[in-house]
Amino acid sequence: MIGISKLYCGTVEPSDALRYGRKSKSLPSHLLQFSEDKKPVVVWNITKRCNLRCVHCYAHANPTGTRDELTTEEGKRLIDDLADFGSPVILFSGGEPLMREDLTELAHYAIERGMRAVISTNGTLITHKVAQELKNIGLSYVGISLDGMEEVNDKFRGVRGAFKKALEGIEACQEAGIKVGLRFTINKRNVAEIPRIFDLIEEKNISRVCFYHLVYSGRGSNLINEDLNHEETRRTVDLIIDRTADLHRRGLPKEVLTVDNHADGPHIYLRLVREGSPRAPEVLELLKMNEGNNSGRGIGCVSWDGSVHADQFWRHYSFGNVRERPFSEIWTDLSNPLMKKLKNKKKYVKGRCSRCRWLDVCGGNFRVRAEAATGDLWAPDPACYLTDEEIGLTQERLENAVS
Repeated sequence: MIGISKLYCGTVEPSDALRYGRKSKSLPSHLLQFSEDKKPVVVWNITKRCNLRCVHCYAHANPTGTRDELTTEEGKRLIDDLADFGSPVILFSGGEPLMREDLTELAHYAIERGMRAVISTNGTLITHKVAQELKNIGLSYVGISLDGMEEVNDKFRGVRGAFKKALEGIEACQEAGIKVGLRFTINKRNVAEIPRIFDLIEEKNISRVCFYHLVYSGRGSNLINEDLNHEETRRTVDLIIDRTADLHRRGLPKEVLTVDNHADGPHIYLRLVREGSPRAPEVLELLKMNEGNNSGRGIGCVSWDGSVHADQFWRHYSFGNVRERPFSEIWTDLSNPLMKKLKNKKKYVKGRCSRCRWLDVCGGNFRVRAEAATGDLWAPDPACYLTDEEIGLTQERLENAVS
């Protein structure tokens, strides 16, 4: 997760994170990415059921779901373990989490245990009554997925009317006083919608937007040929930076982030260097605190059936099940070779990743995307758009040629 507004627009400085000691439990949510201990933010896919049919769904969600979901009591035991382990945030996702009747009960329980609870939803089921219930239990944030304006979004989501219902859900959250933001997954089908998304967050006074780079997982694997090429990605990230900076210049600051491609961090830093920004050294310090991709370390996932994954996209590999062992035990069990390697993945990446000068701030980017594209989970992430010159390989090759 790369905070465009934090890094490029200067809404966060290194001293902000240092002031809290950089411990997950003490950091405000907007500084969690700079934590030192990397206690995992846990995505709990509480159901496989969903009322939409999104073409990129990593969970292969469907209307009927599956019968082996964790029960309410099993879910509370999971939450107890996560709270005792020190996980700062639990993100309820799906499927569509609002299709589980006990969502508010579980979220309220997590909050009572001292965790921050957020939900990731398509927004179509959020009525004024639901929004007020979420507010009453103390929910921190609602992230609502939109992948374009009405025509594009509804095709992407597989159900006509999804866009209008999502907007109603956004408005209901705002009226209830819940922080709400948008989630947008970038691909060739909808990249042209990004300027209109910026227009929308300004028009509707939406405080946050996350732009997700495409991950080839679940039904998203079918979109691998619809991912942006490197030059398109670079232009898109620059557009996001430009529109974010424009909002800030006009006194309309929004929290804007990109997710699932940590090449964005060095790209922002190098752009600031080219622009002669005095903030470039501070941004580099923040990127080093961030440490790049944290799958298997700073983020984890529990599936509807209790299976534990390195992140929500890595569903084909499970480290164990919380019905058999607590998440905390599974997460710290380094007898599993993959878990051990993910705790320090920089030692195992191959190719240009292993020689990249930004490895400490990128963390090797997305291993699950490398595996999906090449069959080798330690191969370079094909979505990295930084040039050989930008990552320091040109100089390395020149030195090798001379020697």
